Amino acid sequence: MNKYIVANQPEKWLFSIDNITVISSQEYLTNPKYSTIKKARIFNLCKNYSYQSKGYYVSLLAEARGHLAVPTVKNIVDLKTLKLVKIVSEEFDDEIQQSLKNIKSRSFTLSIYFGQNVAQKYKGLSSLFYKHFQVPFLRVNFNFNNKWNIQGIKAISESEIPNEHLESVYEFANQYFSKKRYDTPKLAKSDFDLAILVDPNDPAPPSNAKALKKFIDIAEKMNIYAEIIEPKDLSRLSSFDALFIRQSTEVNNEAYAFARKAQQEGIAIIDYPDAILKCCNKVFMAEALNNANIATPKTIIVHRDNIGDVLNKVGLPCVLKAPDSTFSFGVKKAKTESEYTDLVNEMLKESDLIIAQEFCPSDYDWRIGIIDDKPFFACKYYMAKGHWQIYNWNAKKKKEQDGDADCLPIEKVPKKVLDMALKSARIMGKGLYGIDIKVVNNKPMVIEINDNPNVDFGVEDAFYGDVVYTEILSALKKRLE
Repeated sequence: MNKYIVANQPEKWLFSIDNITVISSQEYLTNPKYSTIKKARIFNLCKNYSYQSKGYYVSLLAEARGHLAVPTVKNIVDLKTLKLVKIVSEEFDDEIQQSLKNIKSRSFTLSIYFGQNVAQKYKGLSSLFYKHFQVPFLRVNFNFNNKWNIQGIKAISESEIPNEHLESVYEFANQYFSKKRYDTPKLAKSDFDLAILVDPNDPAPPSNAKALKKFIDIAEKMNIYAEIIEPKDLSRLSSFDALFIRQSTEVNNEAYAFARKAQQEGIAIIDYPDAILKCCNKVFMAEALNNANIATPKTIIVHRDNIGDVLNKVGLPCVLKAPDSTFSFGVKKAKTESEYTDLVNEMLKESDLIIAQEFCPSDYDWRIGIIDDKPFFACKYYMAKGHWQIYNWNAKKKKEQDGDADCLPIEKVPKKVLDMALKSARIMGKGLYGIDIKVVNNKPMVIEINDNPNVDFGVEDAFYGDVVYTEILSALKKRLE
C-alpha cells in the first residue's frame, strides 16, 4: 500500500523510508491524480484539523477516495466533544490514576507524539490515548481534585511542539511510519431497550409526532421497549441497548455525540457516526460519487484557487452548497456572475471548500428510502410552490414551505433510478439512507445521499404503512442479534 504524509510544510517531514511520499495538503486536495490512486494510507500531519479546514478536508476526502486516513474525520470530531472524551477515557481511569500518582502539582500536561511520550513512564498512558483518538500530536491537560481528571484534550500542530521535544518526535515518527500495522480500537456488540433521540426544538425534524408514536407502538409489538430521549439525556444512553436517531444530524450537534458514544459502548445504532460524517458533508459526497462513477449534475469542488474557472464548467444559473447544508439550509442559487462571486466569497469564509453544481430544474425529485441495502419506500417530492427547491424556508405561509409528495410502490420506480439509489447507498455502508435523484432528459442523476431521512406519518408510509416502521426496527434488532 502506498503511504503519503500530507502536511502544510512538506519540507519538515523528510524520511528515508521506503514507499512513503511527503506532499502538501493543497496538492492532495486539488491534484486530480490523488482521487484515482487506489490502496493508499494517508498520514495527515496538517497544522489545523478544525471543522472545514484543510486538515479536516484531507481526512474527509481520503475516506471519500477509499484511502485509509490517520486521523480519520471521526477521530478529529471526537476531540471536539469533551463530554465524549471523558466517557471514552473512563474505561482507563485506573491507568490515569496510577501513571500520575507521584505528581505533586495539581495540574499536568501530557504531550503524545505518534502514541508516545518523551518520558518512558508515560508510555502506557500515551498508548491508550492514541488507540482511542489516533491523532499524531495530542495534548491532554489534567487537573487534580480528589483524583486526576481530564480537563481538556486537543490535537496540536508541529509548531506547538517544544524545541526540546523535536528530536524525540522525529525518532517517534520514523518508528511510526516504519510500522506495517496500526492499532485500531475494537468495538463491542450488545443487546434490547431502544432509545429514540428527538430534539423538541428541531426546526426540521425527520419524523413527525404521529410517526414517533408509530415507532413506539410497533416496537412494543416486536418486544422492543422504546422510549423518546432528548439531547440532555446523553448520560442515560448507557442504560439502553439500541439508539435510533430522529433529530437532525450534523457533525457539530448532539446527534453525533450520541452516535459516537453508542458506537464506543457497543450499542446498536441507526445511524452510524460514519454515516453522519459522510452524508453531512457535500464535499465528501461529491468526491465519493465521482469516484464511484455515479452520475450527478456537473459538480465542482470550489476553493480559493479555482473560483474563476467554475462557471465555465457548470454554467449559470448554478447551485452553491455549503458542505454541511441540510434540508436546503445553506444552499444558494447564483443567477449572475457577480451574484456567484459574492456568494462564493461569502461561503468560503466559513469553509475552505464548497460545492458548485449545475442547475438542473425538474418538477420533482425521487426519494428512495434504503435500509441496509434494501429499498423500503419510494416517494416523489415536488418543488415548493413557486420555488426551485423542495423546501422554501422563506415562504410566508407555513404550508408553502415544502412541496407535495406522492408515495409509490417500489416496483413503480424506474429500474435505472432504483439501481442508482442502491449503488449510491453502498458508498456509505450499511444504514438508513434517503437517496435523492432527478431525472432530466431521461437521465437519472444523484442530487443527495441523506443519512437520517424523513419518515413522516402520512408521507413516506403512505403506500406501505406499518411495514416502513417494521423494516427499520427489524434492522436494529438484527444489529442486536
